[in-house]
Amino acid sequence: MTITAETSRVPGVRPELVREANEVDRLTAVEIESLLLRAITTVRALREQAGIPGSGTEDDAIVRLDIVAKGVVTFSQANISATLREVADIDRSQ
Repeated sequence: MTITAETSRVPGVRPELVREANEVDRLTAVEIESLLLRAITTVRALREQAGIPGSGTEDDAIVRLDIVAKGVVTFSQANISATLREVADIDRSQ
């Protein structure tokens, strides 16, 4: 099942993620963590709607997002920006 903006019951955060990925230097660690936690919730909901199980390993996007969210102050702005873009792509492709 392909989930589109029309069929998804989860509001996409893609535009916000792309915008914030381009302006990560203007965000606080708390704002980044909050955005990533919202992204995790969105990806989980999209997976549930599509019946896609997570792997629970480091290859799982949710696990990677959780690692970055919990350690946001230890990651570079470039890494955080790449993470936000990755989840925007996940949101778009789900």
